[in-house]
Amino acid sequence: MSEDSQQSRSSHNRRRYRPRPERTEGHSSQYRQMDRGTVSVVIPLLNEEDSLTELASRLEKVLNTLAPNRYDVWFIDDGSTDNSFRVLQHIHSKNSRFKAIRFRRNYGKSAALAVAFAEVKGDVVITMDADLQDDPSEIPALIAKLDEGYDLISGWKRKRFDPWHKTLPSKLFNIVTSIMSGVKLHDFNCGLKAYRNVVVKNVQVYGEMHRYIPALAHWEGFKVAELPVQHHPRQFGVSKFGVSRFLKGFLDLLTVMFTTRYIKRPLHFFGTVGSLFAIVGFVTDLYLVVEWFMGLTSLSQRPLALFGVAMIIVGVQLISIGLVGELIVKNNLQSERYSVRDKLE
Repeated sequence: MSEDSQQSRSSHNRRRYRPRPERTEGHSSQYRQMDRGTVSVVIPLLNEEDSLTELASRLEKVLNTLAPNRYDVWFIDDGSTDNSFRVLQHIHSKNSRFKAIRFRRNYGKSAALAVAFAEVKGDVVITMDADLQDDPSEIPALIAKLDEGYDLISGWKRKRFDPWHKTLPSKLFNIVTSIMSGVKLHDFNCGLKAYRNVVVKNVQVYGEMHRYIPALAHWEGFKVAELPVQHHPRQFGVSKFGVSRFLKGFLDLLTVMFTTRYIKRPLHFFGTVGSLFAIVGFVTDLYLVVEWFMGLTSLSQRPLALFGVAMIIVGVQLISIGLVGELIVKNNLQSERYSVRDKLE
């Protein structure tokens, strides 16, 4: 099927399902079936053997009510060293709609999502973590929010059951990411998200870019929103993420911004930064030259003059890099791929 056909089909599908969750006491939910839409659930995991059976049971209960015979669940075993895959084999033997892919080694969450996104066929794609901190009962509410006209719904763990050394850096990370990306979300890194199929087929996830899927989708022109979801304390195992992920995450954010916003116009990035450097250097040296003409200083005794010259040189070099980048882009320019929302024929 061509990409345009997939886009058109996905646009048609957004009118096909109308889940209507109704919250009841104790955060449980009663909900009606989706109107014909299919659901794919993606769950990356690493050493979560103790939680998988219960998670599968909860998912089966929710999905059999929400989309009976119209769902599948993809577990992506990211190189687990425990018995996780044996548990997955047992789950699959009981219900063939629960599928699994196992990596030979640990590649990371982004790799797991990328492989799963290439496999899924559901009109709606749900991602969640395997540690039981994400609640499967939230899925109907996420789909209902998606049905309001959005393309991606990101969960917001308003009340988190994590230690302070995880929550505090996470808050700072989310603030910085919101400012730099232009996407106003409280929780970029929440694993519980709902997507239209067209989003997962168009957004490229690699490296550690899974944190920025909402930003990538936004920059591709998709409508992004968030929904508060319940977060549970971890029952089994330990967290697989350390504090170092936030430094790596910031570097990844710079990568995402550059490769997404400036990959086809490098001069806009390098030229802007280079011009700022050159202007600062020029103004600095101009000030010193005026003082020299007035006899107030000797340029040979002012290190600031060397600073100004260095800033001008660096600025010119950055502008030159931008120009070279523009030449490379122009010489390698092929047919552009654009994300088409609707098509009438």
